[in-house]
Amino acid sequence: MEATLNLWLAILACGIVTFLIRLSFIAIHGRVTMPLWFTRALTFVPVAVLSAITLPEILIQNDALNFSLLNPRLLAGIVAVLVAWRTKNILATIAVGMLILLTLQFVMR
Repeated sequence: MEATLNLWLAILACGIVTFLIRLSFIAIHGRVTMPLWFTRALTFVPVAVLSAITLPEILIQNDALNFSLLNPRLLAGIVAVLVAWRTKNILATIAVGMLILLTLQFVMR
């Protein structure tokens, strides 16, 4: 019973802290002028977050890094990056990347 209560309190505390961190940026928006270096650095946050989420999924297989050309996720990721670079179209990037991934997984079995 006590462990369950501690778990719920921890979840609640994490939720409150997350909410307050996000609220702080909304609350100070327009009231505080951020330095130019900070504003420029914020433009890289989405790319950094996306990379942190996707790269481990692409490169880690069976608890080991797999940079091999036999890694269908790596090959599909490379093609998706090229499509994104050339077209600047998110839907085309996702569609081509998934099509390549599914095709390679089917062929490499």
